[in-house]
Amino acid sequence: MELVPATGGVFEVSMNGEKLYSKDETGVFPSSEEIIAKLEA
Repeated sequence: MELVPATGGVFEVSMNGEKLYSKDETGVFPSSEEIIAKLEA
């Protein structure tokens, strides 16, 4: 896992080059459970 600092309130989660979640696209900050479920899927 790697944290990549950014500006503008963007929060994205990617794994192996595939975007799993984007706060910029959804407008909502995810819960920890949501992120863990996406990583496990």
